[in-house]
Order: sequence, then C-alpha cells, then structure tokens
Amino acid sequence: MKFTSQLWQEIDPIYQATLDHPFNLELAKGTLDPKRFQFYLQQDSLYLIDFARALALVGTRCTEGDRVVAFLEFASGAIVAERELHEAYFVEYKIQPVTTKAPGCFTYTNFLLATAAVGRYEEAIAALLPCFWMYQEIGQKIAQSAVADNPYQRWIDTYAGTEFAEVVEKAIALTDAVALETTDSVRQLMQTAFITSARLEWLFWDSAYRCEAWQP
Repeated sequence: MKFTSQLWQEIDPIYQATLDHPFNLELAKGTLDPKRFQFYLQQDSLYLIDFARALALVGTRCTEGDRVVAFLEFASGAIVAERELHEAYFVEYKIQPVTTKAPGCFTYTNFLLATAAVGRYEEAIAALLPCFWMYQEIGQKIAQSAVADNPYQRWIDTYAGTEFAEVVEKAIALTDAVALETTDSVRQLMQTAFITSARLEWLFWDSAYRCEAWQP
C-alpha cells in the first residue's frame, strides 16, 4: 500500500465528518446561508496567502530541481487560480477582503507556516497535502449530489475539475516519493502532521459555519 493511501485511511473519519458538516451538506443543496459562504471566502483568501508562503518555503528547502519547481508552481497556483475564484464571488456579493483571521484560520495557517519553517522538510510536505487532497475529494463528492442551478456551482466546479485533480495527483505522488526516501521515524512525523492538518481542515469549515469570532 502506498504511504499516502495509509495516510488517507488514518483520516477517513475526519474526512467523513468534514463531508457531513452542515457547511458542506448545505452547500451541496444550495441552501447555505450566503453570509456563511461570504465569511468563508474572506477567511479563505487570508488562508491562501499563508498557504502559498508555506509552499514556497518548502520549495526553498528542496534539493532536487524538479521539486523546487513543483512547490513554487503549487504556490503560484494557489494565489492565481483560487484568488480568481474569490474575486469573482467578491464582486457578486459586493464584499471586500478582510485583514483579521478568525481563530480557525489563524490556527491552521500558523501551524503550516511553523511546520514549513522549522519542521522536518518531509513533515512539512505531509502537512500541506490535506488542503489539496481533501478539497478535491469534497469537491468531487459534492458535485455528485449538488442541486441544479446551485448558487455555489462555480466553487464546486473549481475543486471537482480535472485541472485541480492534476495538481492534487502531483502533490500526492511527490509525498509518496519523499516518504520512500526517509526513515520510519520521519514517516511517523509525516503522518502526525497530515492528521493535524486534516483536523484543522474540519476546524476551518466549522469556523466558517459559525462565523467564528475571537473571544473575549
């Protein structure tokens, strides 16, 4: 069994809980409160900036040229393609970007940046994978059950599409290649980082659904 297949087995309950979260269930039905989706978009825009920074950091730590290029392309793609999606919705909803991260976004991005900066190189790669992989799986699953004329169809099409799938497959293959080259103890670190990010993915959705604010 491939290393990433083992990783997915470990997070399957987290994935199922994320898929069954009211945010995603209501998004598929087209009944999600636009205010919740708008909150999600604003937080996701902040998230993507730090996600791209973390990807670029990992790229600078690679010693193989093709991996350097891969991570820099991942970083560029996160900024360009997904920002276009956000900006289209910002215009549609007549909303503006925000500068303050909600607790869920803050926690997730700080984990990724810290792991990319001071964690093991292999650990950082595993920490970054759930954002790619879980989005693809959730996007494809929602696409199968989404109602016609769904107001969130543009979002669904982005993450269920073949272009995004190709990026995810590349990230998975790269993670498997790195895992083969390292030790059991490092693979354990990779697994822990992967599971942590999967949990933070759930937390991000939940934060958006609750329109989470800092307390007190």
